Amino acid sequence: MRKGIILAGGSGKRLNPLTECISKQLLPVYNKPLIYYPLTTLMLIGIKNILIIINPGEEKLFKKLLGDGNKFGIKISYETQKAPEGIAQAFLIAEKFLNGDDSVLVLGDNIFYGDNLIKTLKKACYSNNSATIFGYKVKDPQRYGVIEFDKQNIVKSIVEKPSNPKSRYAVTGIYFYDHKVVDYAKKISKSERGELEITDLNNIYIKKGNLKSEIFGRGSAWFDTGTHDSLLEASNFIYTLEKRQSLKIGCPEEVAWRNKWIDNNKLESLSLLSKKNEYGKYLKDLISLENN
Repeated sequence: MRKGIILAGGSGKRLNPLTECISKQLLPVYNKPLIYYPLTTLMLIGIKNILIIINPGEEKLFKKLLGDGNKFGIKISYETQKAPEGIAQAFLIAEKFLNGDDSVLVLGDNIFYGDNLIKTLKKACYSNNSATIFGYKVKDPQRYGVIEFDKQNIVKSIVEKPSNPKSRYAVTGIYFYDHKVVDYAKKISKSERGELEITDLNNIYIKKGNLKSEIFGRGSAWFDTGTHDSLLEASNFIYTLEKRQSLKIGCPEEVAWRNKWIDNNKLESLSLLSKKNEYGKYLKDLISLENN
C-alpha cells in the first residue's frame, strides 16, 4: 500500500515576518490552515497512512490541529527535519516510516485544484510506474525545476531554476515513487546551495528510463504558496470558488466522510468544533443535505 508524505518543514524565510514564530503550513489560506490542502489531496486519492515532516518544536502545534489523524479516519505520524536540506531529504527522514513501501510526496505549501486532477493523480497512484511527476505550464519557468522533453514528448531531463529554460513546464510539488526511492536518495550529493535536490532524484529515474510525466491541463490550478503574493492569490482563489459553488475546497472532514472513513455522528461532532462560524455549519449541513 502506498504511503503519503507531507514535507512541512523548511525555514519559510520568504514569508517573514509571518513565519517568524509559526510554520507557514499553519498559516491561513482563506478559512483553513494551509496544511489542510495537501492533506486532503492525499486523502482524495485514497492515502490513509501519512507522515508529516515538520520543524523542531512544532509537533505540539500540528498535533493540536490534526492529532494522530483518527478524527479523519486516517493515521498521521510526525518526524522532525532538524535542518532544511532539500526536498529529497524527506525520503531519508521517512525511511523507517516507508519501510520499503511505495510513496507519494506532496509539498506542504502546495495547493492543487481541478475537475480531472484527482482522477489523474489516482491513475499515477495505482499504476506500475516507478516514478511519476506532474508538469504545469507557467509564465516564469526560471523559478522552478523545468522539464525538457524529447521529440516523442518523453522527459529528457529536469533542470533546476534554469537561466535558459527548455520548456515552460514546471515540476509541481507532488511526486510518486516506488520502493527504491530511499536508496536513490542516499546516492545524491548536496548541490551548491547545500541541498539534496529533488531534481537530482528525478534525474536518476530518468537515466534508468523509469520516470513518467503527466501534465496538469488548463482546467487545473496549482499554487506554490511560498511568497506573500502567492499566499494571497491562493486565498482569493479559494474564496471565489467556495462562494460561487457553495462547496468547500481542502476540507478533510468532508473528504473523510465522503470516503466513508467517518460516519455521520463523527462528522457532526467535528462540526461542533467550528459551530460559531460558517465552516461548522457547512459540515453539519452535509448530513441533512445527504438525507434529503
